[in-house]
Amino acid sequence: MKRSRDTAASELFAALYPRLAGWCRRLVDDDETAHEIASEAFTRLWARWSRVEEPRGFLYVTAANLVRDHWRRLERERRAMRRATTEAALDSRTEPTDPSVRLLVQSLPQRLRVPILLHYYADMPIREVSVLTGRKEGTVKADLHAARELLRVHLRRSLDHSL
Repeated sequence: MKRSRDTAASELFAALYPRLAGWCRRLVDDDETAHEIASEAFTRLWARWSRVEEPRGFLYVTAANLVRDHWRRLERERRAMRRATTEAALDSRTEPTDPSVRLLVQSLPQRLRVPILLHYYADMPIREVSVLTGRKEGTVKADLHAARELLRVHLRRSLDHSL
């Protein structure tokens, strides 16, 4: 039974993978991503092998869903880059941030710095910061709180020294 299953899967892979990967390639315009998507579709098929009645249809629907996920991820990255570029252009024209605050933000650990930059400097809602960083919304909120507390302590300390 296992031998025939392996044989059937190998034959299906040999027959459909090149066409599926080529179809994905036309949709994502990148060889590596196309092969990753096609491979992932076959991996998901293999995991459900005994329950899938129409493997070819399953592969194409799964690949289409993975392509759509890829496009969504690219769009989120493009929006983040546009926001960051816009913010950088605005920052260069009007210097609203005290250089010492900027240095303090830069000195934060990356885990705290990234949410601060995305939420306050790129003006992203917490939900979007959560998606981009792959963290839960509650974690993002906690990181923002911890970062604000660190900044508050450092600012208070620097103000005390300047007086």
